[in-house]
Amino acid sequence: MLRDAAIPIEVLAADIDERGVEAKIDLADPGAVAGLLAREKAIATSALRPGRLVLGADQTLALGQRRFSKPPDRATARDQLKALRGHLHTLHSAVAIVRNGSPVFEHCAVARLTMRAFSDAFLEAYLDAAGHAVTASVGAYQVEGVGVQLFERIEGDHSTILGLPLLPVLDALRREGVLSE
Repeated sequence: MLRDAAIPIEVLAADIDERGVEAKIDLADPGAVAGLLAREKAIATSALRPGRLVLGADQTLALGQRRFSKPPDRATARDQLKALRGHLHTLHSAVAIVRNGSPVFEHCAVARLTMRAFSDAFLEAYLDAAGHAVTASVGAYQVEGVGVQLFERIEGDHSTILGLPLLPVLDALRREGVLSE
């Protein structure tokens, strides 16, 4: 998304243990968890790029009080999608921008998505069509592809659903002097 917005970026993987970070805290709020993980990713990577702005992002998915993680395999993806089927869930997309290990911007946006009550046969066809992509995202779907067929209603900014609340990020980059006013 940043490249598509004509922002030059360097992509570095954050070397943090996400589940380990979560285990050390007592946060029930999915937005707070996403914010913490985004911040920890940015801080860890900031050490590799002194003086530069570093952006970290994370996304959590919640169905009521139940929080979901990226499914490790097709069977777990199937179970998650069965749990989400016919229900409204929320995505919390958080971003943190840091310089020299100190946050200069943090934001968390929310989207609400309602999955339709699809059949088991449709679910299996979806899993076949999506392939390994079901393990690449927290909800076992990507709305920018075949995953959009899972839904009957989507409320929220498209970039938030994709995992990065882009407009607030652009605004923060303007305030930091990276982009023109």
